[in-house]
Amino acid sequence: MARPAPCRRAPSPPHGIAAPRATLAPVEPALYAPTPARPVRAKARRLDPDSEIQPHRHPWAQVAIAVAGVARITAQDATYLVPSWRAIWIPPGIEHAVTVVEAAELRTLYVHQPDGEAGPGVPRAQREAWRACRVLEVSPLLRELVLQMDIDADDAARPGADLARERRLGELALDELRRARPLPLGIALPRDRRLRALCRAVLDEPARHATLAGWAAAVGASERTVARRFRDELGTSFGAWRQQVLLGRAMTLAAQGLPMRLIAAELGYASASAFSAMVRRSVGTPPRQFFRSG
Repeated sequence: MARPAPCRRAPSPPHGIAAPRATLAPVEPALYAPTPARPVRAKARRLDPDSEIQPHRHPWAQVAIAVAGVARITAQDATYLVPSWRAIWIPPGIEHAVTVVEAAELRTLYVHQPDGEAGPGVPRAQREAWRACRVLEVSPLLRELVLQMDIDADDAARPGADLARERRLGELALDELRRARPLPLGIALPRDRRLRALCRAVLDEPARHATLAGWAAAVGASERTVARRFRDELGTSFGAWRQQVLLGRAMTLAAQGLPMRLIAAELGYASASAFSAMVRRSVGTPPRQFFRSG
């Protein structure tokens, strides 16, 4: 098996609005590289809270699944919340970093992508949607397939029967990924350094301030400046952007088994009905249906 990567302490971010994190290197991805003969490979990793896997990329596609805990994966100009038993599809060549929100166990599927193709073996007309990151619901069948996949690295001995089983499980996993429902858990991130620091602080603790004025003061900017930069860079208001963050935070709390009324209070809503209305507007379904366990 690959040796655990050494960890080091990340430098403190500007303005002191986010705590330092322990940063980790990826665990030798090349030892799990998928090939035409082994098109789906699996890997497991446990991560402590407030740790972060350094930005990296692969020449193959990746499906990161939170078996336990909650992870946040930042790729390109967006961040994606991955609560327990949800997954994120990451196309080949996309740089990404993993931040652990709660102590997490991640299962990763590495998926071989033939030249010119995109997605888990989808028809040509559907490939464009798989050229970007997307959060997916994990079905009970996909959950069991992921748990049964071999997670040993390439230096382990491999009887032929094991490889045949791996391929059958992988084919079923790809079929389940093709059927998986996408979830609206992607949150756009700005390029401006100061605004990105503010966004990271909101992601870490979304209920710390109730107003844009409070968040602007945390980064030493005026409320008007922050509002204008949000519109210019992200094409949305701070309020609408923060609502998506609150939705992701609600999924984290729901995964812990908290009732809706406590989740609403934790996120600053005056009532459970007000919180339910926000969820319906955002995702088009009632909270209990949207937050149900994978």
